[in-house]
Amino acid sequence: MLQTLAIRNLALLESVSLEFEAGFTAVTGETGAGKSVLLGALSLLAGARVDKTIIRQKEDACEVEAALWFKDSTRVDRLLDELDLPPCEDGLMVLKRRLSRTRAPRISVNGSLTTLTTLQQIGEEWIDFHGPSEPRRLLKSACQLELLDLYAQSDAEREAYDRAYAEWRELGRERERLVAQDRLSPDQIDFLTQQLAELDALDLTPEAIEALERDFNRISRAQEMLSLATELEQGLNGEGGVGEQLALLLRSGRELGELDGEAQGLAERLRALGIEVADLAAEYATLGSDLQFEPEEVESLSQRMDAWMDAKRSFGRDPVVVAREREELRLRLSAQGDIEGTLAKLDHRIQTAHAKAATAAAALRQAREQAAKSLAKVTATSIAQLGFKKAEFLIELHSLAELGPTGDCTVEFMFSPNVGEDVQPLNRIASSGELARVMLALKTVLAEIDAVPVLVFDEVDANVGGEIGRVVGEKMAAIGRNHQVICVTHLPQVAAQGVGHLVVEKDQSKDRVEVTIRGIHDQPELRVDELARMLGDRKATSARAHATELLESSPVAEA
Repeated sequence: MLQTLAIRNLALLESVSLEFEAGFTAVTGETGAGKSVLLGALSLLAGARVDKTIIRQKEDACEVEAALWFKDSTRVDRLLDELDLPPCEDGLMVLKRRLSRTRAPRISVNGSLTTLTTLQQIGEEWIDFHGPSEPRRLLKSACQLELLDLYAQSDAEREAYDRAYAEWRELGRERERLVAQDRLSPDQIDFLTQQLAELDALDLTPEAIEALERDFNRISRAQEMLSLATELEQGLNGEGGVGEQLALLLRSGRELGELDGEAQGLAERLRALGIEVADLAAEYATLGSDLQFEPEEVESLSQRMDAWMDAKRSFGRDPVVVAREREELRLRLSAQGDIEGTLAKLDHRIQTAHAKAATAAAALRQAREQAAKSLAKVTATSIAQLGFKKAEFLIELHSLAELGPTGDCTVEFMFSPNVGEDVQPLNRIASSGELARVMLALKTVLAEIDAVPVLVFDEVDANVGGEIGRVVGEKMAAIGRNHQVICVTHLPQVAAQGVGHLVVEKDQSKDRVEVTIRGIHDQPELRVDELARMLGDRKATSARAHATELLESSPVAEA
């Protein structure tokens, strides 16, 4: 539930800090007093997109902060974990949103910064808004189907159908793409076949391509390398080379060592140099022999290198990308070779997927049919309590010619407000007042199964008065037994039944208009004043007496 709400510099409101009661809280005030400020603050925390005009004039920023407590926070903690946000502490979640004229907006959840999209996801878990436009939504088939599915609690059936329908539709799109694909001419097929053959001759692993480029570079420079190796080998060990010169020098060195013992060490070093020269000459000779390739080997390597260079020009330098393009080319040629066969196989898959989707649609429809009977019955009872004693309310399902995004059927709510009149679709007979009451009856029924803890109703009692207003208040209080309800109302019969009562007032006596919000549920005299004002005159004895009577007869007072 919503425990506290702090608002600063929002529209005409400077600053307020509110505490909320569990159950039903009524929000009242003169027309134009600024009740929308409270709803605006809640919508900000639910992730509504707004512009900077909501910031109070002459102020740099507005800020809204709320503390929410969950008796069991398992579900919201799971969502927070998925969003990489801190969990609730002892069931408490703190939301904060700041909108500045000159800086980037700032949003935090449990002290951790986050995005507007994330705030919207969290908002779906804790608050649901029902405004004046909702009764008109009830005329739309999509809205009627949404309400029926909510009552049916058919999430599993709906998810199964959504998966099957998506698979069937994707296969259909694949067939359309295949049929629309340009047929290749014989010359194009020959060219692509040759291109594929060249690619198939290549090992397109990164390691193999690296070895190919290294070997080709070696072969392409083999003649130059062989010439240099031969020149070095001859210079070391050929006629007149370093080896011959060292042999002559070695004899002189031995003779010097025989004449002078101290020179024998130098002679040994000269002999070692001769051995090293001989070894170098041998290694250069071996290197030269390794650089002599067979013509067939050179031709094969050159062909593979040419194929790789063509592939790089066509598809890029990455062997992995080229390998992927090769497979796509193979598939394209395969499809060209047997388009009719490919279509036949695809048609079989489409038929199987359609049958699977139809089975899932039938299961979804069965759940809807069962729910339709029950929802129509309980809604009719609720409508009767709202003043339509002899009204009829039915829910009809109509088959579709083909499967659609929502299944194999549409839904139509049928209504007759008066005895003896034919039941007809809502959009043919319902006035705005009738629509508001039908929607309220549905919301009352659906609130029992709605998992969202906070429900906000904005003037759902429009076009209602008298004794029916008292029934509306009772229904708000009934919903409040399982949810926290915040209801903006102009009816004293509704406001009197709130556990909590907030009054919104606008002060224009100063240089600047100010809106204030205050709780009066713990101040009986102030609450009588407000209800008397709503009845017509807060100073009138009769109005005050009636206000007192309304409070004393409310379920809250009786409790």
